[in-house]
Amino acid sequence: MPHRRTRPSSQTGSPGAAFDLAAFPEIVRVYSDQASAAVEIQRTARSATELDVLAVRGLRLLALRDSLLRPHLDRDGDEPPRLRVLLLAPDSPALIRRAAEIGESPESLSGGVRLAEARLRELAEIGHVEVYRYRTLPVWRVIRLDKTLYVSAFDTDWEGHESATYKVLATSYGPLYRGWRRMFDAMVDDAERVI
Repeated sequence: MPHRRTRPSSQTGSPGAAFDLAAFPEIVRVYSDQASAAVEIQRTARSATELDVLAVRGLRLLALRDSLLRPHLDRDGDEPPRLRVLLLAPDSPALIRRAAEIGESPESLSGGVRLAEARLRELAEIGHVEVYRYRTLPVWRVIRLDKTLYVSAFDTDWEGHESATYKVLATSYGPLYRGWRRMFDAMVDDAERVI
């Protein structure tokens, strides 16, 4: 019989019990948008050994020279982090739908994805980079830096960087970090690798 991990005794309760969020310190901070979290994300990225990114096109995260994470990937001779990136497939029906949601042409949005892929190919020359295309409607925007996640959402009204951004830490009993990590890994398994 497999061993089941249990919550610390201070966290246990009867079935159906509710706990204060402070008892489950998995979400440790909420930012109004990605810009509010940028300094902390960059500080964490400087020393991270693993980075996972789930985005639509990733231009503001990785592809442009002044993107949020790009400056922290070349470590001046030190070992660069392992980077896995999931981008929306430029030929998918989900991209056409997302383009309509944000008032952009499918050609422009798919061009942005292709530009991001070209720029990520450049990064592959200095380190371990894997880039995948997924084909489902974007819901979550995820940045994982080792055991810290920064999560926001896409909606019909806003882009991922405009959404509130949650900082989520890995804990021994918390479902959110594990759930988003498992979702990311499952999407990688189902995606087309392009780099």
